[in-house]
Amino acid sequence: MERTANPRVKICCISSIEEAWIAIRCGASALGLVSQMPSGPGVISEELIAEIAACVPPPIATFLLTSSLDAQEIIQQVRRCRTNTVQICDRLESGSYQDIRDGLPGISIVQVIHVITEKSIEEAINVAPYVDAILLDSGNQSLLIKELGGTGRLHDWNLSAQIRKQVNVPIFLAGGLKPENVAIAVEQVAPFGLDLCSAVRNNGKLDENKLKLFFQQLNRALGRSEIKLLTPNS
Repeated sequence: MERTANPRVKICCISSIEEAWIAIRCGASALGLVSQMPSGPGVISEELIAEIAACVPPPIATFLLTSSLDAQEIIQQVRRCRTNTVQICDRLESGSYQDIRDGLPGISIVQVIHVITEKSIEEAINVAPYVDAILLDSGNQSLLIKELGGTGRLHDWNLSAQIRKQVNVPIFLAGGLKPENVAIAVEQVAPFGLDLCSAVRNNGKLDENKLKLFFQQLNRALGRSEIKLLTPNS
C-alpha cells in the first residue's frame, strides 16, 4: 500500500452520544464501539451501540468491535447494532469473510492483526485479499485471558511498516498512540488511519482537551494548519 498523506483518525471506546460528538467535532473520521470482550476498556451494550450509531452522520464510519469467532454470529450482531463497519478483533474460525459480505451487503470488514512477531506479517498478507482494511494492534490472543485491544501498549512499528508496504488494503495503526509519538508513527508507518483510545481519556472519559492536543500534534506533523472544529449543525 502506498504512503498516506492524510491519515484518518478513529477514536475508539466511544461510550455515549456526547462522546461521539466530541470526537466528530475534533475531526474524527471513524468511531469505535466496543461490544463484549474478554478484557480491555470501553465495553458497552449492543443497545447503546445501536443508539450511538443511529446518531452518527455520514460520512463518519461506525465500527462495531466484536470478539466473535463465528461469521453467522457476527452477521446477527451487526444487524442488531446497525453500524456500517465491523472490526473483527480475533481470528475468524467459523464461516468466512464472504459469508459476512453475503449476509451484510455494503458492510465494510476490518480485520485486526495483533503485531507480535514476523508471523504477523504473513497473517496480514494472507487475510488482506478478503477484507476492506487491516488494523494493527498490540493485543495477544494466546494469553489465558485474551487481549484483543485497548492495551495502550506500543508494538514493533517496523513490523507494521512492513505490513503496510506488502498489502493492498488500507492500514489502521493502533496501540499506544499519543500526542508525543504521533509524528513518529506517521513518518515510520505511514498508515491510512490512526486508532486511539487511552491517550485521549481521563478516568475513562473522553477528554476533549487531550483530543484537541492529539489533532494539533498530528496537524503539525503533517505540516498543515489546525482543522476547523465541527458542530452538530455544521
